[in-house]
Amino acid sequence: MDDRVSKVSKLLHEAGETHHVVFRIVDGADDDWATWYSEWLTSLSELAQILGAKPVRSELTSMLVRLDKEYVEKQPGGPWEDYYARQLVERFTPAG
Repeated sequence: MDDRVSKVSKLLHEAGETHHVVFRIVDGADDDWATWYSEWLTSLSELAQILGAKPVRSELTSMLVRLDKEYVEKQPGGPWEDYYARQLVERFTPAG
């Protein structure tokens, strides 16, 4: 796995763990989870440094929702974090 993909996957895992703690009173339930994740990822994590650019939060939110639907539909196996990370790195890493 590409080093950036691995790092983004770890950030997504951390975001998931943090989200569950923040929303512990409702056992992690949050219909607007993607907005929370994108805010955390763009404001409180190293995502921009890993990707080489800071994603626009609204675009990241939209992509997280799309990836969630794809992951559920395709059932690709493996951790969701790895699936999302590959797509996020591909989409948000500046062409060089």
